[in-house]
Amino acid sequence: MSSTGGSSLSEGMLLGMGNPLLDIAATVTPEFLHKYELLADNAILAEEKHKPIFEDMHQFGEVDYTPGGATQNSLRTAQWMSGAPQFCTAFIGCIAADKHGEIMEKAMHSAGVRTIYQVNSTNSEPTGTCAVCITGDNRSLVANLASANCYTKAHLDNTENWRAVEKAQFVYSAGFFLTVSVESVLEVAKHCCKHDKPFMANLSAPFISTFFKDNQMMVMPYVDILFGNESEAEAFSDAQGFGVRM
Repeated sequence: MSSTGGSSLSEGMLLGMGNPLLDIAATVTPEFLHKYELLADNAILAEEKHKPIFEDMHQFGEVDYTPGGATQNSLRTAQWMSGAPQFCTAFIGCIAADKHGEIMEKAMHSAGVRTIYQVNSTNSEPTGTCAVCITGDNRSLVANLASANCYTKAHLDNTENWRAVEKAQFVYSAGFFLTVSVESVLEVAKHCCKHDKPFMANLSAPFISTFFKDNQMMVMPYVDILFGNESEAEAFSDAQGFGVRM
């Protein structure tokens, strides 16, 4: 992307699909990680034993609340790097009609990212949150997807929402969204392939390759650019039987 004031950029040229989460971040202790059975540099989905972590983090004093989720963070960064006033990026995901969802939507708008949120009306799940537990240079992520886990392809099938897919010149989706609506990711990936648009994906976390490899490999034939770190690459290698170590 250009950083020359956005003269070569167009509205909605980069589309992201993912899990919108409100990040709750604090610097914690190794003992805190041990309490919740967390690794220092990892990302997991919250289990029942992790649910108290979001309140428990307040014991460390200052806690930061920011719009998060891997793809949403990437879109905010891309929008900032573009130098464009606003909306050369757009994001699709699911939130709830609650205070956290309202905070996130306003913050994303202020960041210049157009949000195309599906608002969960099928159950009482709140807007998703993610505990960001910082120790030194590491961060351990614990995501409670909640409403982010309720995204459905019906939202994508809406004519106005699909128009954002058609308008996009590039599409990016982190691997986490494969646990929510692989059919939506696949539909968009096929569209990109048909219309010669780069489709970008991310391995995102070792557990994606380990436990969701079938979903991952459904989409992989359509991926033009794949991101991942060493531990994620090794997990992918192990899951596919490649036997490659970093």
